[in-house]
Amino acid sequence: MVTSKVELLAPAGSPEALDAAFGEGADGVYLGLKNFNARMRSANFAYSQFEGALKGARRMGRKLYVTLNTVFEQREADRVYQLLKYLASLGPDGVIVQDLGIVKMARDNFPSLKLHASTQMNVASARGANLLSKQGVSRVVLSRELGFAEIKNIREQTNLEIEVFVHGALCVSVSGLCLFSSFLGGKSANRGMCTQACRRFYMVSGADEERQARPGTGEAGYYFSPADLQLLEEVPALAAAGVNSFKIEGRMKSAEYVGTVVSAYRRVIDGLDGNIEESIAQGLAILRNDFARIKTKFYFERSAGETAEYSGQGGAGVPWLNPVQAGGTGISLGTILKVKGGGDERRGLVSAAAEIRPAPGDSVRLHRADDSDRRAHKLSFTKPAAAGEAPEGGGAWWISIPEGFETGDLVYLIQTRAMTKRYAPVIPKNIGSFRRMPGRDKAPVPGLPFPKKNPFPEGIYAAVPDIESLYALQSVRPVRVMLSCSLRIAAALLTRKPLPFTPDELILVLDPWFPQEEESLLAEQIPRLMALGYRQFTVNNLGHFSLFRRSAASSVRAAEPLLIAGPYLYTFNRWAAAFIAGQGAAAFITPLENNRQNLERTFGSGERAGTLVTVFAYPPLFRIRADLGNYGFREFSGNRGERFRLISRPGGSLVIPETPFSIVDKVPFLREAGFRRFIVDLSGPPLKKKDYKDLMAALKDAVPLRNISRFNWKNGFYMEEGKPEAAASGCTVKR
Repeated sequence: MVTSKVELLAPAGSPEALDAAFGEGADGVYLGLKNFNARMRSANFAYSQFEGALKGARRMGRKLYVTLNTVFEQREADRVYQLLKYLASLGPDGVIVQDLGIVKMARDNFPSLKLHASTQMNVASARGANLLSKQGVSRVVLSRELGFAEIKNIREQTNLEIEVFVHGALCVSVSGLCLFSSFLGGKSANRGMCTQACRRFYMVSGADEERQARPGTGEAGYYFSPADLQLLEEVPALAAAGVNSFKIEGRMKSAEYVGTVVSAYRRVIDGLDGNIEESIAQGLAILRNDFARIKTKFYFERSAGETAEYSGQGGAGVPWLNPVQAGGTGISLGTILKVKGGGDERRGLVSAAAEIRPAPGDSVRLHRADDSDRRAHKLSFTKPAAAGEAPEGGGAWWISIPEGFETGDLVYLIQTRAMTKRYAPVIPKNIGSFRRMPGRDKAPVPGLPFPKKNPFPEGIYAAVPDIESLYALQSVRPVRVMLSCSLRIAAALLTRKPLPFTPDELILVLDPWFPQEEESLLAEQIPRLMALGYRQFTVNNLGHFSLFRRSAASSVRAAEPLLIAGPYLYTFNRWAAAFIAGQGAAAFITPLENNRQNLERTFGSGERAGTLVTVFAYPPLFRIRADLGNYGFREFSGNRGERFRLISRPGGSLVIPETPFSIVDKVPFLREAGFRRFIVDLSGPPLKKKDYKDLMAALKDAVPLRNISRFNWKNGFYMEEGKPEAAASGCTVKR
């Protein structure tokens, strides 16, 4: 029986996973089509398959949601419009979106579509949820980094449907704020191309080769590879709090995994009105066979105001991070002890626990010891080790292994042949009658309600992370200073003596991570700051806008705020810019991932004065809701030669590249194109006055800096030949 009290929502990365999800009792599934979804590396669904799945779901009385949860570039606007029109003609139960441009386009042209805000939209407060509700969004998938108290508080303050992730893989970075994969090669998480750089093996700078090669030495490890989420035991509390939908992650996972997890959560949901303890015990027993990583409740039990800290090897302080645990999924078979043969006859002797008996047809994943390669492999051969071959006190098996893996590499069992279970197909066998496809319509071009007179001066804007850094900027004064405005810095501004810059020379930059527990504090600080003359702010989260509404203002506020939409609102297209401008933003900061071609396509020559372009920055690659200071290092490197820096502080940590992004030498060309306002973001390593003066001199003379990255500025996002994106744009860039 499928209960109607709460929804159990399962991933469907393939038709087989769709069958397993519904076969085990999911109330609904979410799936992606061949483009514009956050799991571009999964199989996804052709249009005919999607229509068949939709018909099958309706026949079964289940729901089907479509993921369009990536950002789109301006040149893709027509294709997005065509896809939305196609979906509107079919009427899925909802469309999960990240890009505010899709929200705007759908609301203006296809109001019948039910929109759900993706977790990638980084909604972590009731203020953000309520703004979306006013824009016609019917459900929000909350950020995964929230504690139960925060989820419950949001539920109490919004009428929007709330969806919460309860099981599956996690990101170390706050939802929607990861730039790591994009920085390393244009494979943006915001475009569904994440390469899971967080799962890699990293070495602390200065470690010798032996210590670098061994995880757990304190010099090397999987420092940013989180455990998997499992909230099975918390389903009763979440249901009682009013959560509408329980979401399972896993569109990259097998049908067997999906079926197993759905079965476990179905037991618990169906047992909510009965013997819940017994139902939970049954569910936990089922999940012992999900072949995933070690489990965590992540931030669920986090207390208000608590600062997560890492305190010791093995994740004692942050239980969802364990440097010794490899980032892959599966049950560890151990290490390859010996190798013999070649080609199809290549064999590896693998240590294994006594209860594990690999068999032909099982699937394993092999990891190189230095994490330079990971590969799935179906076993064609298994044989117990002969007497004397196994390590003392343990067992071992000879198994088939592919070329490229040697002694010392790791092996994980990810699926057994015995797990394979056949389910009734959801998609009809004959799908020849499903022939609808997106058309060739042109998307209308939205206007941008810029103010008639730009309130922000032309010139160079310098961004700094703290009050102390303001003093280094006195040697070459920018036209405006952009000061990070955390709760701590806001409190200091309210009590501090005069600064080297006046309030009207400062733009206060609000952090893109805006959790529910900080909402009331920031709402109290903003009017007080404005009363002191601070009226210029950069907003980076949807929840920020309501802090500046007239209804939220106190009687002490003397003037209206001037708002700049920050880079984390992702204005990659005119539609997103129009949405944000409608919330009161007078200017935009282009996203750090953007490229020149897309920037110029998005804003016409007469509109470019309202866009600020970052020309120097240390992009935050990971933004983590935990203080990792007790890791004990500041610099680390990857096995491909990249170097990074970990900046830890109470309440959160950042990972930035050692190599900054710079296009300071391109400023003359940007001026010629009509851009007039440029940002040098110094929120990286500790700021030195000499480095700042040298940077400003290079910018003035348009001199290219050495040892820098162009990020995506030149090549744009990564695209593969033959993919829909490449075909649409004529682009065949390989990076």
